[in-house]
Amino acid sequence: MRLLFIRHGDPDYENDTLTEKGIRETECLAEYIKEIHIDEIYQSPLGRAKKTLEVALPKTDLTINTLEWLQEFPAQFNPNLSLDASAAYKTELQKDSESGLFKSRILWDILPSYYTVHSELFDRNGWKNSELVKNSNMVEVYENVKRDFLQFLSEHGYDKDGDAFNVEKGNGQTIAFFCHFGITSVLMSILWNISPFIPLQFMAMAPTSITEIVTEEREKGIAIFRALRIGDISHLNMTGETPSFSARFCEQFENADERH
Repeated sequence: MRLLFIRHGDPDYENDTLTEKGIRETECLAEYIKEIHIDEIYQSPLGRAKKTLEVALPKTDLTINTLEWLQEFPAQFNPNLSLDASAAYKTELQKDSESGLFKSRILWDILPSYYTVHSELFDRNGWKNSELVKNSNMVEVYENVKRDFLQFLSEHGYDKDGDAFNVEKGNGQTIAFFCHFGITSVLMSILWNISPFIPLQFMAMAPTSITEIVTEEREKGIAIFRALRIGDISHLNMTGETPSFSARFCEQFENADERH
């Protein structure tokens, strides 16, 4: 089975759609993926992912299914519950003008000065007991996504068994998910039994990039999932469309025109 995780185009987050650049990127993607045979298509419920699919595949005979768990990973940290853990966002905390309390933060958008000295975040089990995660709803949200994703895989013939999957019925389909960077990282962590903070902090997937993960069955009935490509933007390179900087931060702090 082949899984294609396709990130949405350059986002207009305020209106939950695509920017003009995002539309151009997605038009480049459309030329590329029409050469790929896709058997099933699933989309995030968020507008920017739906718009990407609408532009990339304006005509398809396949049923497009919306999966709620494909939305951008929504775990939130409450800075008011832990002064120590709030250091993960020390330069970016904002207070609510009425309550005077700190506003919640997307949990995985944390600073290197914090995660590089908190190795528990990268432990396959220890991350759940970290101070940061304990003062958030991340475990609950993660477990809900894990349950739904593993149910999806089971329905397609692969049942999780420890670090591998039992093959109940071999599946040669190509399945496309139009979704987001955060949730793709989380799903990768479920497939590989690693901390989600590893892909979240050390990988970047540009808008409209393709991440391709396939099953490998070297022993009859035992499968694992391997990545053939992560964040591939060949379609942008071939057409001369400069990749969006969204998903990345500045290469040098002095680069004022890059995201800080």
